[in-house]
Amino acid sequence: MMTLADKETTLQNTLKTYNRVVVGFSGGIDSTVVLKEALDVLGHDNVLAVVANSELFLDAEYEMAGQLAKDMGAQVTGIQLDYLANDQIKHNTPESWYAMKQMFYQAMTQVATQFNADAVLDGMIMDDNADFRPGLRARDEAGAVSALQTADLYKREVRELAQSLGLTNWNKVASCSVSSRFPYNTDLTSEKLQRVMAAETYLRSLGFATVRVRVHDQIARIEVPVNQLSQLVAQNEKVSENLRQLGYDYITVDLQGFSSGRMNQTLSAAQKEKVLVG
Repeated sequence: MMTLADKETTLQNTLKTYNRVVVGFSGGIDSTVVLKEALDVLGHDNVLAVVANSELFLDAEYEMAGQLAKDMGAQVTGIQLDYLANDQIKHNTPESWYAMKQMFYQAMTQVATQFNADAVLDGMIMDDNADFRPGLRARDEAGAVSALQTADLYKREVRELAQSLGLTNWNKVASCSVSSRFPYNTDLTSEKLQRVMAAETYLRSLGFATVRVRVHDQIARIEVPVNQLSQLVAQNEKVSENLRQLGYDYITVDLQGFSSGRMNQTLSAAQKEKVLVG
């Protein structure tokens, strides 16, 4: 059985097969490990961190990712992705995740060409293979490389490796496109997206690091970890008032607690298969 040290060696050996790389960098723990290892193996001059900004993610996340990459000693460039210009994404269809990743990898490939890189690296991990991840299809079509997967690394191991490497964000809470807060086939607008971001930013300020505000028309359904439900309910009055001011008529708490990819539960196996294989 491979140890974590063995897997890190495999990761490093994968990176050694390239001369120059671009790394899709979100500031999350997975892409941070990829960037750190790439810098150590290939050197500053041969690694470019690419940070994407769009209406589907907080500007603060974009800014923090860029600063973190600079603090790590990486060259950094930013790209702007107009996701809502794509009809699949704007209408939040089941194909939207594939469309988003397709746009992302196309932009990454363009940057790689300009940087004279021979590989586009992302932060996909082994856990992603067991989930609904249409982005894997877009990755394969683009010829991008999930370096952590080549080393058979899972989230728990990535966090452990990040901590051993001294990375400050080793326990960072995962983030996700704000489109995941809406049921499929809901038209997305900048106003709707900004409202969700504001609601979640407020809840994080109350100490709920892991939180989702799922939107069903004028209903805001809040998800936090089960062990924090009582803490949320205890603050029901001010939470309700704040979210009503943002424009939601009804504020609810999901008794099942936080669950990643909750909206995907409405898709049938056949629908998922269609998106995954194209």
